[in-house]
Amino acid sequence: MIQRFYLPLILLFLLVFQGMAMSLLPGNLAYSDYLITPHWVLVILILITIFFDHDDTYYSLLYALTFGILIDMVYTSILGVYMFSYGIVIYLVHGLKKMLHGNFIVAVLLAALGIVLTELMLFTIYSFVQVTDIPWESFLSIRLVPTIIANMIFFLLVYPLLKGRLEKWAANILSS
Repeated sequence: MIQRFYLPLILLFLLVFQGMAMSLLPGNLAYSDYLITPHWVLVILILITIFFDHDDTYYSLLYALTFGILIDMVYTSILGVYMFSYGIVIYLVHGLKKMLHGNFIVAVLLAALGIVLTELMLFTIYSFVQVTDIPWESFLSIRLVPTIIANMIFFLLVYPLLKGRLEKWAANILSS
């Protein structure tokens, strides 16, 4: 019973600590020209989608909308941008998961795809409402690529810790 609170607590913990992620980086990287955005909550949501949700459950989508709006309220000046982006990405990953096996390679590809799609949506929305005006080439080199690399490193660190637990928790919910 208590296991149903684990996922929201993990996501809430990461929501708080992803704001401090830049202070965890070495100084020469944190204060460089690169704009690295931690998407720790999104990475965990993708893992939840792959290893916890079944074809007919959408816990990850509910968490994506909930924690997306929380990220908007805490870290951004425009409400709904992360909620929309995370919701769309998790819905797409959920659909792709139905066609693919839940293994490491698929998880890596879906995590990378999710991060890329999220960053592209955020950049497009922020460009449209004129919050950012950096050119496309600069976005690719100073934000997208470093963000993908940093979040994939986080993915590789949490994957072995969460995969088995998420599958176990999903089986427990299914049996209860």
